[in-house]
Amino acid sequence: MATRQYLFSLIRALCCFTLVWCPIPLASNRPWAWAILELLILVIFSLHLISVYRGRSPWFAGLWQQLSLLPFVAILAVLAAQLWSPVSWLSTVDPNQTEILWVKTLCYGLFAWMISSYFRTDSQLKLLCYIIVASGVFQASYGAILNLQGAETSPIFGVPEGNRARGSFVYQNHFANYLAMTLALGVGLLMAELSSRAMQWNWRNISRTVLESMLSTKILLRLALVIMVIGLILSRSRMGNAAFFTALLAISLYAIWFYKNKPALLKPLVISIFILDMIAVGSIFGIEKLQQRYEETSFSSETRDEVVQDSLPIVADAPWFGHGGGSFYTVFPGYQPGHYSAFYDHAHNEYLQFAIELGVPLTVLLGLWLLWMLWLNLQTMRLRQNKLSRGIAFGCSIAIVHMLIHNLVDFNLQAPANAVLFITVLCLSCIVFTRQDNRGISSTQPEA
Repeated sequence: MATRQYLFSLIRALCCFTLVWCPIPLASNRPWAWAILELLILVIFSLHLISVYRGRSPWFAGLWQQLSLLPFVAILAVLAAQLWSPVSWLSTVDPNQTEILWVKTLCYGLFAWMISSYFRTDSQLKLLCYIIVASGVFQASYGAILNLQGAETSPIFGVPEGNRARGSFVYQNHFANYLAMTLALGVGLLMAELSSRAMQWNWRNISRTVLESMLSTKILLRLALVIMVIGLILSRSRMGNAAFFTALLAISLYAIWFYKNKPALLKPLVISIFILDMIAVGSIFGIEKLQQRYEETSFSSETRDEVVQDSLPIVADAPWFGHGGGSFYTVFPGYQPGHYSAFYDHAHNEYLQFAIELGVPLTVLLGLWLLWMLWLNLQTMRLRQNKLSRGIAFGCSIAIVHMLIHNLVDFNLQAPANAVLFITVLCLSCIVFTRQDNRGISSTQPEA
């Protein structure tokens, strides 16, 4: 029994370590860094195989988990066909990049398998979400300190800092996207901590509620949200900020109408994030510079829209199965009419890049899958009794809507750190919808 508990705890600890580690070495977006990430995931999966072999845990937590892994199987199947098909029109134009993407996708799928197998109870889900929030706080603090100190390069990897915070990431928009997802889960955790009891709005009750919050973990969680908002603002990411606050507003409006047993402080919490964090705190940490970037944005100065426009013929030439996973950089120069003012090795639109590399049908199916995950979260908020399930679903909904918006102008899923975190968000969406309300434990879940 002790060995079983140790093995399960070790798997969970390694999963949490992986989530904290993967953004640190340049968002794991270098060959040596993603090799370490893949090795970590393979070690975790090997421990799962040992547990299954010894009869201490099942292969899968249930049918729902097998269905949730089908998108990974579909991507792997298309990539395998591109790599090893004898038919020329199906073969990839860049076998090396497609093989790299195949291995990455396999490891992403294995990590999703482990998260959905070993994090099911309230305590396990809280641990996972708090680890993610802690990682976001670390990244935001690190990025903010370097930015406010005016550092020219990062101290470890020597990456040029410029005038925008980037944490341990290379690209500021990836940093902003990562923080937005950790922020979303932080807001969800805070929602789960709020009381659903009806409250009379008088000074005595308000003072007592504020005092209770200051003496509980809620004040630390609220402080964490402030730190991450500071990091998000200092990233100066236009769509990163706009997508997050748009997603927060949209999901909050849904929650006001449909959230089951909604917390009495739901509206004050959302208002405080917009007024206190975005406006008051943001004014101290240079929100006017972000506003200036919005004002200076114009189609004449931006070339990302030209890249999207020039990439559309690539889709038309191979609409069914694409040109090969990871092949955008190889294919695009042949369609590029001229030089741009910036370097583009990605389409700056995930939907377009997926269609170019994997084909339109698979891209549409993956998009529908994301909408299905969003719908599961909305249903969890509306129907579930468990406060933690509803809170996590609230945070996951914000993260998914943010990603759907931000991916219109960027390539966030090309950074392994962002991809792993977003996959974890999708796993959490399935877990909180499918787990039992009373104890939150599936009958096939390793409970140790």
